[in-house]
Amino acid sequence: MIGTGVFTSLGFQLQDVTNTWSILLLWTLGGVMAITGAFCYAEIGSAINKSGGEYIFLSKLFNPLIGYLSGWISLTVGFAAPVALAAMALGVYLGNVLDINNALLAVSVILILSVIHSFNLNVSSRFQSFATWFKVLLVISLILIGLYYTEVDSALDFSNTWVTEILTPSFAIAFVYVSYSYTGWNAAAYVIEEIDKPRITLPKALVRGTILVTLLYVLLQFVFLKHGALGELQGQLDIGHVYATNLFGIQGAKTINILISFFLISGISAMIWVGPRVSQAMSKDYKVWHFLRKTNKNNLPVAAVWFQAVLSIIYVLTGTFESVLLYCGFILQLSAALTVTGVFVLRKKEPASAYFKTPFYPLLPIVFILFSIWVLIYLLIDKPLESIIGLIILVVGVLTYFINKKVSKYS
Repeated sequence: MIGTGVFTSLGFQLQDVTNTWSILLLWTLGGVMAITGAFCYAEIGSAINKSGGEYIFLSKLFNPLIGYLSGWISLTVGFAAPVALAAMALGVYLGNVLDINNALLAVSVILILSVIHSFNLNVSSRFQSFATWFKVLLVISLILIGLYYTEVDSALDFSNTWVTEILTPSFAIAFVYVSYSYTGWNAAAYVIEEIDKPRITLPKALVRGTILVTLLYVLLQFVFLKHGALGELQGQLDIGHVYATNLFGIQGAKTINILISFFLISGISAMIWVGPRVSQAMSKDYKVWHFLRKTNKNNLPVAAVWFQAVLSIIYVLTGTFESVLLYCGFILQLSAALTVTGVFVLRKKEPASAYFKTPFYPLLPIVFILFSIWVLIYLLIDKPLESIIGLIILVVGVLTYFINKKVSKYS
């Protein structure tokens, strides 16, 4: 769950929202929303008890078209766009150490990791197990170092301007960066069938992990603000580089940049590992995507791996980090809101079933849905181009659904 956004979002948020209370509130609200969503996903997941996340949930609770669109989102955006964003961030961070074009670095790491995941699953699984602990330790270390050392140049601002900032459209847009950073709180929903006693284990896995990540995220943003002047941080993608340079100097910052780059590589690797499995599952249900079923002699989904890699490279070469994140965030927020709405449908269909129940129902799903509507409305108003791109992706998804029906009819 600890991903790219925690090391890249703050600089974009600070372009319009500068008060420290506002920033910390944003990251706390992001955690609250993620925890709220985690409870709702745990209820749906424990009732349906089938792996596949939103694709399965929305198909069961609403209709096949809605389910297909969630699968389409996973296929085209849910994994490919985050891979691209992490690769772009890696290009910038590693570009601080190596004199190589950022886009070239981004494309190269996507290609290299896709090759690795096309041939050896054992290396992938061992690497991910190690990388998970590495990410947590890196974030905790940066927090402790940042809290220990006294600031020289600081963007900390504890004035009362937060009162007006939180009522502006910019605050809602800044929240998109935060909600994207928390992407992954629903990861356990993709592998429910592999979880023992999902009614008990699933809510624990989703909620405990989200609470821990929320605490780490809020503290990390605080130390970033503590050790960087506002002008240095605003609009900066490699926010960790600014932090490291101010604390450790140019040479020390190179080491931190390399560590953060490894952090990003582990995230890219995880998405290249998991994403094609979701695509392959979808290919079994829809003939138009049958070509993604192709595997190699090691039973690895090579066609899906390279389909996702091509999409990720297209995102890298055709968009900026900010634009890709915003239309990716728009689509993912919409998908999550629809899934949480499914709690109401589930309660109506199976009111007495013995599955995990979301506490404080119906308050928590209502809170999540209202948060989502708030973000989506302001995205449409303030970032119309990115929002329209997101909607176009959905429209294309609808077209492929009906193309698939025709293909199935005549095959």
